[in-house]
Amino acid sequence: MAVHDTIGDMLAKINNAILAKHEKVNIFPSKEKLEIIKILKNEGYIKNFKKVVEDEKSFIRLFLKYDDDGKSVVEGFMRISKPGRRIYKGYKDIPRLYNGMGTVIVSTSTGLTTGKKAVERKVGGEILCSVW
Repeated sequence: MAVHDTIGDMLAKINNAILAKHEKVNIFPSKEKLEIIKILKNEGYIKNFKKVVEDEKSFIRLFLKYDDDGKSVVEGFMRISKPGRRIYKGYKDIPRLYNGMGTVIVSTSTGLTTGKKAVERKVGGEILCSVW
């Protein structure tokens, strides 16, 4: 069965791995997913990631981040713009999560970026997802 919402599938895989307390999760690669993963790494939501090739199959392995109590750093994900309904916002209308404690990932004309950086550059775009 083909997956039509690859970003939503990736977020669900990460969320399920967090709920099961896994240390790592494998994601099928794409350029857009890799950019989202880089943002998650830079914002401190995951420990690290690496591209892996095994038996002629490639994937991205994410190493999940937990605090000292074993609680995940990621509280939740929300897929905002979906294949059936795209959500576009100007830079003035990009939402802030939990008074700046969460991260909104935006697809702009200059590439994928966080909501804060999009507002600083005064660039709007498609609101892909949010992480808190």
